[in-house]
Amino acid sequence: MTFTLDDLAALIKSRRNDSASTSYTKTLLDAGMPKIAKKFGEEAVEAVIAAMAGDRAALTNEAADALYHLLVMLEARDVSLDDVLRELERRTNQSGLAEKAARGAKE
Repeated sequence: MTFTLDDLAALIKSRRNDSASTSYTKTLLDAGMPKIAKKFGEEAVEAVIAAMAGDRAALTNEAADALYHLLVMLEARDVSLDDVLRELERRTNQSGLAEKAARGAKE
């Protein structure tokens, strides 16, 4: 397999210049954050339901939908996949429990 999340992020970014009549991504971006966030939330919930049901095929499909909608949401807020990956990399430099405790102290 050669398709990556970087490929998907680049495709989503390129859709900013498409026509909404031919691009679902452009339709979402034009609709704004309330629509984008709602779609991401719906897909995330559907992934949870599929996981709880033990439905591997459905979970695969819903995970793909959730990843796509997450990347659209990031694009809409000008947050790159690289930004997210850098944050994940930073977090791997300490234990998950220590990282979570540090976040709790900030809130």
